[in-house]
Parts: sequence; C-alpha cells; structure tokens
Amino acid sequence: MLDAPFFHLLLLIIAANAGPIIIKNILKNTWDLPIDGGVKFIDGQPLLGLAKTWRGLVASLIITPVVAMILGYSIQIGALISVLAMTGDLCSSFIKRRLKLSSSSMAPLLDQIPESLLPAAIMMQVFKLSPSSVFILIIIFILFELSISQVLYKMSIRKKPY
Repeated sequence: MLDAPFFHLLLLIIAANAGPIIIKNILKNTWDLPIDGGVKFIDGQPLLGLAKTWRGLVASLIITPVVAMILGYSIQIGALISVLAMTGDLCSSFIKRRLKLSSSSMAPLLDQIPESLLPAAIMMQVFKLSPSSVFILIIIFILFELSISQVLYKMSIRKKPY
C-alpha cells in the first residue's frame, strides 16, 4: 500500500509546494508580481492576494519536473503535479480571501487539503494508488507541512510558524 510510487507522489507534491518557498528565500522581493495583479473580487477583497506570485508559480513548474525526472518520471508528470498542486493552492487562497483572511494567514486543512488532494486524486491511477492510499497521503502531507513549517520558521526561512 505505501510503496515507492506512493512516496514518490508525496515527494512530488511536497516539491511542488516547496518551490515557491525556496525561490522566495533566494530571490527575496525580486519578481514577486502577484498572479491576480492586485485585482479585487466583487466582494472588495483581493482575488488571491499578494503572496501568490508568478515567481512562485514558475518555481514550482521548474522544480517539480526536475524532481520527477530524478525519480524516473517524465517532465510532463512533474509539470502536471505542479499545476494541480498550485491550482489547489490558488483555490484555497481564493476561498481564504472570501472568508476575509489576510494573505499568508493560517487556515489549517484549507491550506493543505486542496494542494495535496487535487494532485493525489488526479494522479492516483498513474501512481497506482487506492482511495485509502490517497487519504493516507493527504494526512501525511498535512502532518508534514504543519511540522516542517515550524522548523522552517525556527530557521528563519519562513516568516510565520505555519
């Protein structure tokens, strides 16, 4: 059940979500153009918020296919996982803005489930996962992300402990 393809998909989802954090720490404020261009939605709130940048999206789209190739998968598989994870992340940001939560605010589960569920569910056949394996993968991703965020905060890599 928890075989190499399971852990490969988990690692690729982690890579997709880590790309934006890694590049932000390398480039600081360089190329931090918001994806939504500062547009407000009909509720007067930002569409996505300032933390969702083209720089982060591009970083994920570069890093994930590289990790996929290292693990023996195609560039296309890595790119698709990145697109799905980032789509989930952008959806959660859209929902958080509708809830009037500020950019980079903490919303446990809402911050982790879409960005792991979407790629895991879509890729489950490619990685030969059962629905229960997808559920376990999402739980592991949630626990990993919540704990690694604390570590990265203590290392001054993240500005907030979540």
